[in-house]
Amino acid sequence: MGKKVNLTNLTPDEKLKYEIAQELGLLDRVVEEGWRSLSAKETGRIGGLITKRKRMKKQEEMEHKNEL
Repeated sequence: MGKKVNLTNLTPDEKLKYEIAQELGLLDRVVEEGWRSLSAKETGRIGGLITKRKRMKKQEEMEHKNEL
């Protein structure tokens, strides 16, 4: 078992990772047992969604920038 996680003091990247874990129904397990308790498939899914959301955010920023 790893160190206790403070969910109120996270970097934006960490916050996104925990939000996705929650959406996938994995947050309770991560908090209780740590990230190592997840399978490669589960961590890959989280990583893929992080990448997808970062790409979408970057694209939205570019579109907003072009509107100005």
